Amino acid sequence: MAFTLPDLPYAHDALASLGMSKETLEYHHDLHHKAYVDNGNKLIAGTEWEGKSLDDIVRGTYQAGAVAQNGIFNNASQHWNHNLFWEVMGPGEDKKMPGTLEKALVEAFGSVAKFKEDFAAAGAGQFGSGWAWLVKDKDGSLKVTKTENGVNPLCFGQTALLGCDVWEHSYYIDFRNKRPAYLTNFLEKLVNWEAVAAKL
Repeated sequence: MAFTLPDLPYAHDALASLGMSKETLEYHHDLHHKAYVDNGNKLIAGTEWEGKSLDDIVRGTYQAGAVAQNGIFNNASQHWNHNLFWEVMGPGEDKKMPGTLEKALVEAFGSVAKFKEDFAAAGAGQFGSGWAWLVKDKDGSLKVTKTENGVNPLCFGQTALLGCDVWEHSYYIDFRNKRPAYLTNFLEKLVNWEAVAAKL
């Protein structure tokens, strides 16, 4: 199945007042994400992965323990990661967290504030490029994790509920090198908690 670049679920300038500029989304979605799509399509052409689902490609090409992942995995996983990233953000100043999600976070972390603290720490503590995640693990428990480069929860049999891109291209235009400030802003202003709750 050929990869296709999805349209953003909001206008490029819809998040500007919330800390993610039109310029960032033009570069990040229209150029960076598109490059993963285009490169991924070239790499899977004529291989056993052509015609497979994106999830199957990510799971099937991940190499546990490898120092560096292969090109098909890198582009497929980053396509998958960015699809989720755009989905879990949204415009609007007052984003309420649904009660089901709030209850689950309190049960797992003790409080919503502790979850946000752990999530921000995971993202800030990821050395180099990568992602911070809220996942539902195989046993049904909620956990905060971090991964390097394009590795994602699919690789470990987990369900991703929330993911934040901590590659510099995601925040450098708006926050320069202040990754912790970007993560705090992501959690406080950008996350569409309804979309996260729908993945529970």
